[in-house]
Amino acid sequence: MQHPTPPIRHLVLVLGDQLDLNASALQDFEPEHDVVWMAEVMQESTHVPSSKQRTALFLSAMRHFAQALRAQGWTVHYTELDDADNTGTLAGELTRAIAHWQPRALCMTAPGDWRVLQAIQATAKAQQKPLMLHDDLSFFTTVRDFAAHAKGRKQLRMEYWYREQRQRFGVLMDGGKPVGGQWNFDADNRESFGKQGPQNLPAPQRFAPDATTQEVLALVSRVLPKAPGQLDDFAWPVTRTQALQALDDFITHRLPLFGQYEDAMWAGEPWLYHSQLSVCLNLKLLSAQEVVQAAEQAWTRGHAPLPAVEGFVRQILGWREYVRGMYWTQMPRYLDLNALNAQEALPEFFWTGETDMACLRDALKQTLRHGYAHHIQRLMVLGLYGLLRGVHPQQMHSWFLSVYVDAVEWVELPNTLGMSQFGDAGLMASKPYVATGKYIQRMSNHCQGCKFDPAQSVGPQACPYTTLYWDFLRRHQASLAKNPRMAMQLKNLNRLSAETLENIAQQAQAHRQND
Repeated sequence: MQHPTPPIRHLVLVLGDQLDLNASALQDFEPEHDVVWMAEVMQESTHVPSSKQRTALFLSAMRHFAQALRAQGWTVHYTELDDADNTGTLAGELTRAIAHWQPRALCMTAPGDWRVLQAIQATAKAQQKPLMLHDDLSFFTTVRDFAAHAKGRKQLRMEYWYREQRQRFGVLMDGGKPVGGQWNFDADNRESFGKQGPQNLPAPQRFAPDATTQEVLALVSRVLPKAPGQLDDFAWPVTRTQALQALDDFITHRLPLFGQYEDAMWAGEPWLYHSQLSVCLNLKLLSAQEVVQAAEQAWTRGHAPLPAVEGFVRQILGWREYVRGMYWTQMPRYLDLNALNAQEALPEFFWTGETDMACLRDALKQTLRHGYAHHIQRLMVLGLYGLLRGVHPQQMHSWFLSVYVDAVEWVELPNTLGMSQFGDAGLMASKPYVATGKYIQRMSNHCQGCKFDPAQSVGPQACPYTTLYWDFLRRHQASLAKNPRMAMQLKNLNRLSAETLENIAQQAQAHRQND
């Protein structure tokens, strides 16, 4: 096969979260006239302090993808992180590649990150090259679909969007009605493990690092020694083949009990019945369509119950597509929202896991070890603590984007700033997700060995979650009173005496100062 020489037709840009051989930008690829551009740059690991696991995952998956493209006979212009002449930025590397290849045009699948899109558009303009953006076909919907849905609506609730997509794509439908006669099976899900704990948990499929991944692990350790997290347990899927194996493993071994225990936690058990497929989905090693199809087929053949399948499908077809639409229709203003005027700094122990709060310690240590926590740990342990303490939502956003291997801004920012921290004043969530330590006690075993008592709000044994919960309601009572969904919680607040509230306020402030 004849390889292209400058000047070429298209320089096709592939980012680290676009590793799909069927991506729209690659469908018109002509090996004789086009070149794929990929670049590892330090900026993507340092604009937030990306964890070692996160950086390693992206770089390993990118290198494996480049190998797959070259195996097809395609020319790939690939810059590695430690190349001597690497400029360290996407803009710098793209400028160098344009100068070398002299393409007539740049072509890419639309990026998932607003910041990255701005940088690429600015570079294309500076180099006077047309930039052709193609829809990302790994999603069910487009941002245009969501914008049309949102037009004229005062509230953008996920449930209505989700039902529309179920009908549009015929997922779990019986004619015009949902299978099972209802859209939502939450009432059948969300059990705790009880005192006995999880029984016979299936071991998750982990993927031993091959030679390429081992090179990346050594590189990350060498050039990013102070990045958070560690690499000792790295075993994420980094290829299309491994992603398909991970999907099959989840469907076979964990989907049947996923719904029942999707909100449960247990100390020292990071994986439970969760899919761990967000990595594969967000890097585009899997498409949303094939994941939903696999889950639906599991129900059709009687392998998994409808509540489990519906709960999982809602996360992919509903929540994930909704969050993406919310991000792109609200950026860039969304990034700076802080409706509750939260101004506290992120506690230093979020980077170490060193805290006496058992639930928080478990979630933080697990996060720093694996680059992973399941959605209830993120929302109702880590996020809840930040919200109750009053941490600045942009600091919470930066931390979540830094530490999780599946974190890409389009999905992380709305989940953190909106759903978790209520920084958007309810654009996403109908109310702040706040609770005392009793919620964590009910859904886990963390409180059994903890020095704090979730039933107490003041005193040396008071659970900081409980103390901060009442203080949160006290501090935001005036604004929360306008929300009918907060009526019961505020009614309980009003039962507390002025003296009790003052003691709670003092203990909350002491906690912020000392922890």
